[in-house]
Amino acid sequence: MKYIDTHAHVNFNAYKEDADEVIKRSLEKGVGVVNVGSQYSTSVRAVEMAHRFENVWAVIGIHPLHLRKQNLSYQDSSELEATEIKTSGEEFDYKKYLELAKDEKVVAIGEVGLDYHHFEEGDDVEKLKQQQQEVLLKAIQLANEINKPIMLHCWDAYPDLLEILKKYPVEKKGIVHSFVGGYKTAKKFIELGYKIGLNGVITYTDDFSRLIKEISLEDIVLETDCPYLTPVPHKGERNEPYMVELVAKKISEVLEIDIEDVKKITSGNAIRVFGIKKESLL
Repeated sequence: MKYIDTHAHVNFNAYKEDADEVIKRSLEKGVGVVNVGSQYSTSVRAVEMAHRFENVWAVIGIHPLHLRKQNLSYQDSSELEATEIKTSGEEFDYKKYLELAKDEKVVAIGEVGLDYHHFEEGDDVEKLKQQQQEVLLKAIQLANEINKPIMLHCWDAYPDLLEILKKYPVEKKGIVHSFVGGYKTAKKFIELGYKIGLNGVITYTDDFSRLIKEISLEDIVLETDCPYLTPVPHKGERNEPYMVELVAKKISEVLEIDIEDVKKITSGNAIRVFGIKKESLL
């Protein structure tokens, strides 16, 4: 494998017609895939998919937005179409997730975390925050019980997430996925032992160049978050795991180093975080 896409969603409905073809295309291009669940059904799908392919793994958990039922519409200014997201209103069933987490192809718990971005007018914000925090604590407990890392989602909530991770440490640490903060915030997560997940967002603007220069490549893992956040020059198209190379390309350009170095170091970071056996990559 050349790369490991540490955060993909080929287990989502965006790929219901061609998921296996998307996985095969990425594997043929030398990209290993970590599919991440956002609720129980997509977590199960991630595990099933991981068992069908070598160099494909699963992360299982419940996204904070799926803790209540709602319809969300998100559109980036340069996307062709809005993304419609229907959330399930699922409760975190610890026993069900524990049984699924014991599967040998599950490499982390997630994506779990805090999302304060999508609150709407009339919401009981403090109650919703408390609900998210309580589920995150259960996910941390689960990660520690099965001795696996955690995959963290965080939007507009870095201070609260940092406080929780300090007070309730994850033994195997993990990844702060789709990081969009600054160096000072990244440094705080890194000091706690976490890796920073970078994706196509860094190709949209030069705003992240300073962050890329200031944190060590040893602290970065690559991801796509597909089908979302497609990197330039494919922005507006459906994202796929093989496009993770475009994230590496941007980093190599900012750091003025060979892309082979980015590939080698970030893939090594992913292998260590997830405890992937190197011989499985041959």
